[in-house]
Amino acid sequence: MGTAVMTNSLEFSSVANKALRAAAGFWFVVAIIGQFVFAASVAIFYGNSAARGNWQVWNSGMSHGYAPGHTLSNLAVVAHLSGAVLIILLGALQLTPQVRNRFPVFHRWNGRVYLFGAFAITTSAMYMIWIRGSVGDFPQHLGSTGNALLVWIFGGLALRSAIARDFIAHRRWALRLFIALLGVWFYRVLMTLWLVAWGRPAGFDAGTFTGPFLNFMAFGAYLLPLGVLEMYLRAQKSPGTTQRIGMAAALFVLTLVMGAGIAGAAVGTWIPNMDMRSNKLTDVIAQTIRTQGVDAAMAQYRSLHAQGFPGLYEKESQTNSLGYQFLHGGQTDAAVAVLQLNVEAHPNSANTYDSLGEAYLGAGNKTLAIENYRKALALDPKMNSSINALKKLATP
Repeated sequence: MGTAVMTNSLEFSSVANKALRAAAGFWFVVAIIGQFVFAASVAIFYGNSAARGNWQVWNSGMSHGYAPGHTLSNLAVVAHLSGAVLIILLGALQLTPQVRNRFPVFHRWNGRVYLFGAFAITTSAMYMIWIRGSVGDFPQHLGSTGNALLVWIFGGLALRSAIARDFIAHRRWALRLFIALLGVWFYRVLMTLWLVAWGRPAGFDAGTFTGPFLNFMAFGAYLLPLGVLEMYLRAQKSPGTTQRIGMAAALFVLTLVMGAGIAGAAVGTWIPNMDMRSNKLTDVIAQTIRTQGVDAAMAQYRSLHAQGFPGLYEKESQTNSLGYQFLHGGQTDAAVAVLQLNVEAHPNSANTYDSLGEAYLGAGNKTLAIENYRKALALDPKMNSSINALKKLATP
């Protein structure tokens, strides 16, 4: 009887270990796919516009992306973006067991480059935030600084444990470094989930890009994933099978939620940004907004629309994405204008009215926000984002 109980206990423990490894592997695969899509989006969007000399487009993807006449400052942005793409690729290679086991020399050199890149991009990020200037307020900048400090600390401890040949400790610090370096990526995934859940910019002002939720996100985007990692590492060492099974189940559910956020960000922004056509209407309109203003861009768009957009590639999803880039960058006037033009070009699309409603809400115009959400529902009564937005707007 005692032998049977012991056998069952060992079998259950083995199942728990396998479940935890499978859940971790599932998370890693989904995360790497999401990171590769994000990296491709960054590389193609910024690289394609730079190759065509259309540097002003960078300002639709980030605050203070390109500043004419500030060569050193612009080089810092280029280095930061290039380093971010490289870090994502190197991080995936560094944590893949098959690469580590079959190519140990490559693993060591890749790790050294990864560490150097980690210090380089976080240093450039601090320059961009505190010296060059960035969207957001002091609490958000403080959160980003905390993220950079953790990258430096984790990187230093990962290096020290590797030199000491304490590979168990090295692995743990390397995992913490990997998660901390993904703070910006987690921010985008979590922000997408938040916006989808609420159907509007809840807890912050989209015009100024400030508010309590963004202050929370400035810290939570990296501290929450690090907290999950610590629970996973504790579960790995736990003698109790229940804790390992529970962690495996929690990690599996969290991966599904993360996957939903990745899908939303990919469809809404990352994939549209990968269109390399040189004759995109959105590039023309974005350039006009920056050089001549919103009114000139609206007149230009309507003139081109009347002519059937001659020689230009026009797509609803791309115009929608441009509007959201302005909205999330705090340029609500430009966002409302772009999304209004999209409504005019695609009056039978419920999504265009839904997006315009969100822009009006971000601009503080609840009356027009409600009006456009209702128009969206008239076209598509099952549009959940409009339904949820109207419910929340009706709540005192």
